[in-house]
Amino acid sequence: MRVLPLALSAAAVAASVLVPVVPAHAAALPAIQLVKIYYNSPGSPDNGANISLNGEYAQIKNTTRKAVNLKGWTLRDKTRAADHIYTFGTFTLGAGKTVTIRTGKGTNTTTNLYWGRGGQGTFNYIWNQASDAAYVRNASGKLIDSCSYNSSRAASKSCL
Repeated sequence: MRVLPLALSAAAVAASVLVPVVPAHAAALPAIQLVKIYYNSPGSPDNGANISLNGEYAQIKNTTRKAVNLKGWTLRDKTRAADHIYTFGTFTLGAGKTVTIRTGKGTNTTTNLYWGRGGQGTFNYIWNQASDAAYVRNASGKLIDSCSYNSSRAASKSCL
């Protein structure tokens, strides 16, 4: 029986150790992610009342261990209409925290922000009930995350 020198034996052992491989998509997860779009607010028919508008929302989460300043970031749907773009004011999303952006009017908090839409009729809703997409862009306009849905059978879409 031949005995290998210790240096070679250690190298051989190290080469035989399995190293887990992280899928490319897992390594590329954005710091800010869309979590959910609730596009069919409760109540029938949707009448444009503020309570119904606020039942329609999108949620985003900070997946990092550090707070992220969202000032100037945007959330929008797939239409090109200027009034379908929510621009974050002075707002910092805490580490691991989620914020809900509601379509209607209300008082902003650390967990709920309000688009401020209101008035008469269904034209104030942002998210279409059959299909739509949400896009989050940073203050420079770079696409950070998106989520789309194509179903009127559900009231919401989980984006994770």
